[in-house]
Amino acid sequence: MKSVTVKLSGYDVDFEQVKKISELLALRDNEFATLVSWNDREKGVHSPQCLKCEIKGDPGWEVYGRNHEGRLRISFNDDAFVLIYS
Repeated sequence: MKSVTVKLSGYDVDFEQVKKISELLALRDNEFATLVSWNDREKGVHSPQCLKCEIKGDPGWEVYGRNHEGRLRISFNDDAFVLIYS
């Protein structure tokens, strides 16, 4: 899976804003992109939410993203927000 890191400073962002930015990145050179899993560390929410397992220290939502055709992991501000796209 390819990883992209985005560092934003001087401006507070929320999940909806980073989702819009990440969609633009995910669609670059791709006809379509699907958000497979995500995490909002500050609010303590992630999707899929039902996963409680960890594999080799990785949270369930991230394992799910990798195992469901995740091709792009986009991290904002040191993993404050992480979105995985297929």
